[in-house]
Amino acid sequence: MAKNVLGDDLQPCSMNPKTGFFRDGCCNTSGDDRGMHTVCAVMTEEFLRYSRAMGNDLITPRPEFDFPGLKAGNRWCVCLGRWMEAREAGCAPPVVLDATHASVAEFVDRDVLMEHEWNPKTED
Repeated sequence: MAKNVLGDDLQPCSMNPKTGFFRDGCCNTSGDDRGMHTVCAVMTEEFLRYSRAMGNDLITPRPEFDFPGLKAGNRWCVCLGRWMEAREAGCAPPVVLDATHASVAEFVDRDVLMEHEWNPKTED
């Protein structure tokens, strides 16, 4: 089983909507996943707008790809590079650490991930 950035078994990110490169609900990856869809993030309005402005519209439903469109609060396996760009732009979405693939730690310092850790207790 794949590991998460905490060193434990990778947990599901979202089954509804079903996410992941393999659409298995987890942020699993392989050599075929050139985008590295490995960061389990909780969508925010700010990130969704940023991603759309950068050319990846995650808001608009695409039934032909069985994609319902995302809204704030949804969890989604986002591309590592996009998350890092969003962080530089000041709008990185919170990260669900136990559902984020261990490979992310090769590119992002653990302290940075901890700074962006999703905390359900801070949600309204």
